[in-house]
Amino acid sequence: MAKDRKQAALDYHALPRPGKIAIEVTKSCETQEDLALAYTPGVAEPVRAIAANPADAYLYTSKGNLVGVITDGTAVLGLGNVGALAGKPVMEGKGVLFKRFANIDVFDIEVNATDPEKFIETVIAIAPTFGGINLEDVAAPHCFDIERRLSEQLDIPVFHDDQHGTAIIIAAGLLNALELQGKTLADARIACVGAGAAGIASMRLLLALGATPGNILLVDRKGAIHSKRTDLNKYKAEFAVDTDRVTMADAIRDADVFIGVSGPDIMSVDMLHSMAAKPIVFALSNPDPEIRPEVALKERSDLIMATGRSDYPNQVNNVLGFPFIFRGALDVHARTINQAMQIAAVHGLRKLAREPVHPDVLKAYKVDHLEFGPDYIIPKPLDPRLMDFVPPAIAKAAVDSGVARAPYPAHYPKPRD
Repeated sequence: MAKDRKQAALDYHALPRPGKIAIEVTKSCETQEDLALAYTPGVAEPVRAIAANPADAYLYTSKGNLVGVITDGTAVLGLGNVGALAGKPVMEGKGVLFKRFANIDVFDIEVNATDPEKFIETVIAIAPTFGGINLEDVAAPHCFDIERRLSEQLDIPVFHDDQHGTAIIIAAGLLNALELQGKTLADARIACVGAGAAGIASMRLLLALGATPGNILLVDRKGAIHSKRTDLNKYKAEFAVDTDRVTMADAIRDADVFIGVSGPDIMSVDMLHSMAAKPIVFALSNPDPEIRPEVALKERSDLIMATGRSDYPNQVNNVLGFPFIFRGALDVHARTINQAMQIAAVHGLRKLAREPVHPDVLKAYKVDHLEFGPDYIIPKPLDPRLMDFVPPAIAKAAVDSGVARAPYPAHYPKPRD
């Protein structure tokens, strides 16, 4: 980052007051009567109500609109294990996005516990505060067990955005790209380079959506994940296949789809040329993709490409997902965010990309025209209709799958088919 850009980022976070988020009071506190209602003696009434019926916490407190964004600081952005405190700016940033896009309040919680057991204990202990928990920047492989165990033990949604948020956006864009290329998910051969949280969660979701297990080759730093390897953890072992393809180049050869959640510039031009006709490349390493779009598109005119960057078409951006997923989950007091809800989010995003592009989007991105096609396979984050497509899909799936404690909200639009 250039020196002036670095200073601008530091100034942004420091001035005019440190940090990016704050707490506001939502009720009048101007008179003695106000204070008597806000605290003692008036506050005793909701205390008694909640003690008698815990569900009343959604009625009398901020629980129903409050998400805990929680990290142990072990995998912060691409910076690695920088520690819990250094991860705080990212957690605050997540809070900004929750509030900006879905009007959800956030407490960011940085837990000084790299031992998964201690981290889990801490989160369970503070969970009554929240309507949902967004785990953030927790390193693999511990993140898989942490999320599973918290989801099993808590009665509120626990969502690891680095896993499921990324997977949902990838899946939505990929289904649209496959259709544009005249291909199906069931028939597509997929090479996924990167076997961490995002890669494994994405492949699990694609399997749930109809991908064929034998058509997926997952690649880590040591090459393709195949059944002859003896160094695989249990998560990678889910994807071990009988194959003679052992290198990344082997995995990419003849593939219809390349998904990169790994590192910069690892896909060569030769690898790109070895892919099948009408390939799809999701080069999502950020800020530097596995192969740059200007290189890839010059070499393959039949290509559809996505990256994680905002300055290229088809940005795979998690902000398309997590604020709106939690909005729908919170509004029906969901106990979890299950696979049915994740799939509903995929289809909500997929459908929105096919709608005529909203004038506000054209204005925000300074373009005259956008339409569903190779350069527009997924909605833009500033599309105001995300609130109309994703939260209702999530809420309906939660109600239909039996994990909602409240009915489909009356103020929501009619559920879409």
